[in-house]
Amino acid sequence: MSIPDLASSQDLHDFVSAYERSCPEDFLDITEAVPDSQDVTSVVWELAAAGRHPMLRFGNVHGIPYEVVTNVFACRRRISRMLGTDPQNLHDAYQARAKNLREPVEVGDAPVLDRVTEGDAIDLRTFPLLTHFATDRAPYVTSGIIVAEGTDGTGNLSYHRAMVHSPTELATSLHSRGDLWRMQEAAAERGKPLRVAMVLGGHPLFMLAASARVPMTVDERQVAGGLFGAPLEVVRSPRYGIRVPATADFLFEGVIDPEARVEEGPFGEFTGYSSDRSTNSLLRVETMSSRRDPLLLDVVGGNSNEHLNLSRVPRESEMAEKLKGRFPGVTAVHYPNSGSHFHCYVKLRQRRAGEARQVMLGLLGWDPYLKTVIAVDDDIDVTNDSEVLWALATHFQPAVDLFVVDGLPGSPLDPSSSLEGATSRLALDATRGPDFAGTRIGFSQESLDRAAHLLSNHAAPSLR
Repeated sequence: MSIPDLASSQDLHDFVSAYERSCPEDFLDITEAVPDSQDVTSVVWELAAAGRHPMLRFGNVHGIPYEVVTNVFACRRRISRMLGTDPQNLHDAYQARAKNLREPVEVGDAPVLDRVTEGDAIDLRTFPLLTHFATDRAPYVTSGIIVAEGTDGTGNLSYHRAMVHSPTELATSLHSRGDLWRMQEAAAERGKPLRVAMVLGGHPLFMLAASARVPMTVDERQVAGGLFGAPLEVVRSPRYGIRVPATADFLFEGVIDPEARVEEGPFGEFTGYSSDRSTNSLLRVETMSSRRDPLLLDVVGGNSNEHLNLSRVPRESEMAEKLKGRFPGVTAVHYPNSGSHFHCYVKLRQRRAGEARQVMLGLLGWDPYLKTVIAVDDDIDVTNDSEVLWALATHFQPAVDLFVVDGLPGSPLDPSSSLEGATSRLALDATRGPDFAGTRIGFSQESLDRAAHLLSNHAAPSLR
């Protein structure tokens, strides 16, 4: 199948139409009435249990006056198509594009500013949001990307869950303690709140850029331009002139109050647990705007394929490039869904004793989220949990093939970590090693070809 061009337009609406047209087998349009917004997440879970991960559009969700689009990032093949490649080359394609930074360009046409509301006319209580899990405190914004700019104009993009706190306020969490947190602290030192804009409904490549792992001096809007292969088209927000995607669906603009603390959470996080760990931050919304014809873009919460993929593709790509550059024997890196960002599998052609340990030390040092790394040989498929566990079962000796590093900072959303997010890290060497005695079973290629021919008329239809 040829790979469709999904980056010719920076408009989410165009992307959805193009994908439905080009890949109808990977797109599911649900027109039936959905009486509870939580049912959207339930549908995703039921499909995943059947091995299916299509992009979804819901046309009739109770209480939501817009079409809901979700599960966009649930399939790595679909993410690969966004980048014009296939899953085998996803990491290289992402890195090649993401490093080709392009300065955003201001444009005159700005659908996101079609309808502007300011001041007392704002009532966030009427804004339609989904409840994702029965354990969530409230309906939540899950696709919200906060855009902030430093004093030099360098921008930052980052994801932050949010719930309505009052008619003009959102309760949110800056739990990653990343660049936005540091920008807020710097603004507080100047005696000012941090001016921000929260965007909902950007093109998927813009959303991938918001997950990029780059230094604070790099503007993720430039990364978005690299992913598009053209400058990100932006307009200035009405109140503070923050450059935001011109074709976004919704925009909330205001300030994060560095002093205010409000109740927020629990919310179903990427760990698969309902988390109330939060910075309990307050975003005061002073201006909001939207397109005339918005879509409500949702990111499935919890430990869904979508939630994990959106973060792990940039993470994997960065780690793969770093490791291959330092250790030429490394051939693949994979963060399994089963590991919820905390596990990583790395495969390599080990040329001397101890090389796998050195590689695992690099991973554990570079990625603060990782708790467990398993190293395997080059003939193991790291995208298959069963093969990695087989390698662990048959190649690994606990007395000699593991080491633990304690007392390192990790993710504060890890329910097993300390309240500050401190964690231990474990490395498991499941490579065969130089003294391994054993021959892996196999088949001749001729026999495999004959088996495929015998079964060609008996194959059951596969599920996507």
